[in-house]
Amino acid sequence: MIISVTLKRAFTGGLTAASALFGISASFAQEFIAGDPIGAVNEAGVRVPMSTNVKVYGSFHFSESCTFDPERNLILAMNNGERGDGTENDGFVSLINPDGSVHTPKWIGVTRDGLELHHPLGSAIRNGVLYTVDVGHIRSFDLATGRPLKSVAVPGSTILNGIAVTDDGTVYASNTRNPELVYKITNDDEVSVFAEGAPLNVPNGVAIDTDGNIVVVNIDDNAVITYNLEGEVVKIEHAAEGGNDGVVVLPDGTKYVSSVRYGSVSEIKPGQEAFIIASGVPSAASMCYDSVQHQLVIPMNPNYSLAFIPL
Repeated sequence: MIISVTLKRAFTGGLTAASALFGISASFAQEFIAGDPIGAVNEAGVRVPMSTNVKVYGSFHFSESCTFDPERNLILAMNNGERGDGTENDGFVSLINPDGSVHTPKWIGVTRDGLELHHPLGSAIRNGVLYTVDVGHIRSFDLATGRPLKSVAVPGSTILNGIAVTDDGTVYASNTRNPELVYKITNDDEVSVFAEGAPLNVPNGVAIDTDGNIVVVNIDDNAVITYNLEGEVVKIEHAAEGGNDGVVVLPDGTKYVSSVRYGSVSEIKPGQEAFIIASGVPSAASMCYDSVQHQLVIPMNPNYSLAFIPL
């Protein structure tokens, strides 16, 4: 049983920096309900948190990506709704502890009031905002409360997939199905094509490297492509295998690439050839880096689970 709590913060006064950044107006004000950490109501009618000697694992439904919140030391797992015509509006976000146990089964999505979230794929956190791609839209949420901030349509997109966000709120999102390209969406909602054509080959995961460049991996080959902010290719590296989905860039420039087709994770150190550090990970999707525990976390799509790789 999931018990919900009403967040009492109004939009008029007391806006977070993230809300102010997006210019949320009082006309959007409504109650928003986010899920609580695991607990239950006892016989006396008092809600009590789950005792610390209990661990719960799971809480995923076709989780395609995750991202890590170092402030709360929690993993945010994006979960797809029931696949159909894309109108179900039943996607959700789980909060997961670094050991894989469940913190909050449904944080965003415990109710649908004021929420639209269908089939979220790639996700990213930047400056107190959670971003995700979802059926032709870039959606953003206040990281502190889960409250929806805004939704930006990306006309012409077919399957928005990977996502990365710069400090100024510019979003770079891959479109995996024809047209195969990478979109750029500015903080003032201007949508343009950032990159298209070769060497893109069914682009998927997107990340930002230590120099502020945009890194994209392909599904149909093993290319790891680095673009500068003008959309020019400045480097092409190669993972050990193709079929790639997730890409993570560490502060020292090391890249990790996960293959959703072949179940491997490649490590690419600057100036070196790639080699496989993990294998046999089924449907290794868009992973994230847990910078506190120093581990990779990899959603495994239809397996409804996460894999953890200590580095």
